[in-house]
Amino acid sequence: MNPATTALVMIEFQNDFVTEGGTLHGAVCGVMESTGMLDKAVEVADATRAAGATVIHSPITFQPGYYEITSHPYGILAGVVDSSSFIKGGWGAEIADAVTPKDGDIVLEGKRGLDAFASTNLDFILRSKGIQTVVLSGFLTNCCVESTMRSAYERGYEVITLTDVVAATSQEEHDNAIKFDYPMFSKPMTADEYMAALKGAGVADGSRGY
Repeated sequence: MNPATTALVMIEFQNDFVTEGGTLHGAVCGVMESTGMLDKAVEVADATRAAGATVIHSPITFQPGYYEITSHPYGILAGVVDSSSFIKGGWGAEIADAVTPKDGDIVLEGKRGLDAFASTNLDFILRSKGIQTVVLSGFLTNCCVESTMRSAYERGYEVITLTDVVAATSQEEHDNAIKFDYPMFSKPMTADEYMAALKGAGVADGSRGY
């Protein structure tokens, strides 16, 4: 792993998911607690920065009224609308305090659907920075993370999914995605395995690592 060509993409670490009182927190808190994913997300982000790799935040937001999407949403987006989640300018759409972007981080704009590539300039940013390895974390294991994973794979990136830094609305959905889907389109790793690879890369090239 080369930190200079590696980017960690943190998908939807926003209050509506991450923080007690968020509209969707109750749906994901069980899986979050089962892996300790929020604490691991903080560790992973810090290790990524320290190694000299790129940290990218990918929040999803909508203006009040959800005019950016169909007036008859179904599936996961219907759940977002029905729960009044991720409204731009509101507390729920803010990135959670624990993973607040730091100097040098990149915050994507324009995510309105599942795939972080679809309505943002993520691909442009990655290619302009010479990124070859995309490391994914966040919400939901089997939805936005998986959609982004598939797109990154199709675009020719080396894709790593952090299996204990993602969460879904049920343990079964989470486990099934990791067991059956992730190995088809990525190289699944734990947070510890990823950070060890970063540290090893730093030692190998003589940099300070983390």
